[in-house]
Amino acid sequence: MNKGELIDAISGRLGDRRSATEAVNAVLETIQSTVANGDKVAITGFGVFEKNERAARTARNPATGAAVQVPASSVPRFRPGTGFKALVNAGKKADGKKAGGTTADSTKVSEKKTDGKKADGKNPGGKKANAKKASGKKADGKKASGKKASR
Repeated sequence: MNKGELIDAISGRLGDRRSATEAVNAVLETIQSTVANGDKVAITGFGVFEKNERAARTARNPATGAAVQVPASSVPRFRPGTGFKALVNAGKKADGKKAGGTTADSTKVSEKKTDGKKADGKNPGGKKANAKKASGKKADGKKASGKKASR
């Protein structure tokens, strides 16, 4: 999601695009100026924006291997809050549903797979599956194509 898409998402709640643009710009400008001044912006449940100091150091140019002096600098830093981390780790959307659009409760255990077995791995008739012996043939030794599978 970029800034324009964020403004579009917020405009649905605020009513018009102009007020959403002003709101997004006001929030971002306030966070940027506050962090640039060295103060910290903490939004409960979301995270903390702060200024981080990097010390001067000696680095290496990967092309030549020569030593290069990197001066001290200040960089912005974001640390996500526990609520944000939990939301991302659980793979859930804010409304409590899974990211894939289904919840764990909506799957049916009794649905059949294409091989005639139930989703829980049992045969529908209760009979044992026929045991098949491995053929004993070796792989043909061909290499993989190196292409990724497309979805």
